[in-house]
Amino acid sequence: MHPIAHFRTITKHRHMVLRHCIKAGIPIQGLLHDLSKYTPAEFITGALYYQGNRSPNEEERERNGYSAAWLHHKGRNKHHFEYWNDVNPISKVYEPVEMPTRYLIEMFCDRIAASKIYRGSAYQDRDALDYFLMGMKRGRPMHKNTAKRLHFLLKMLAEKGEDATFAYIRHMKK
Repeated sequence: MHPIAHFRTITKHRHMVLRHCIKAGIPIQGLLHDLSKYTPAEFITGALYYQGNRSPNEEERERNGYSAAWLHHKGRNKHHFEYWNDVNPISKVYEPVEMPTRYLIEMFCDRIAASKIYRGSAYQDRDALDYFLMGMKRGRPMHKNTAKRLHFLLKMLAEKGEDATFAYIRHMKK
């Protein structure tokens, strides 16, 4: 069990997301970002499966076949596209719902921060795009407009860097 290391990692991540959210013009969301990670349902699991180079949820999922911490987390944090699934009133089947812009922006900030935390000094502006593309190849069920918009922002980050991308986001938000 690694509670101190886990606490440091999630706190460092939150602070980085906050900095990105401020750049994006959504500072309150940055302040509130991922507070559920400090609850017992998520923190204990995170400390138990902590490795430092990837999400503890991945390890919990590999060992148990699912991650209870992730199920708790995604149901409370609107910046995760997995939160945005609901029953289609016509088909009566669960389907992805398009994310509101403010949560899409927070998801973008979260993905950059996670890439920076887990990649460390090897981080490149393309890392979050590569992670996104890998997830899409595995068939992750994201609403097509949300995926298109996120891909656009991640590609812009990879090609033009943070300053240009955050300037675009602040303009897009208006």
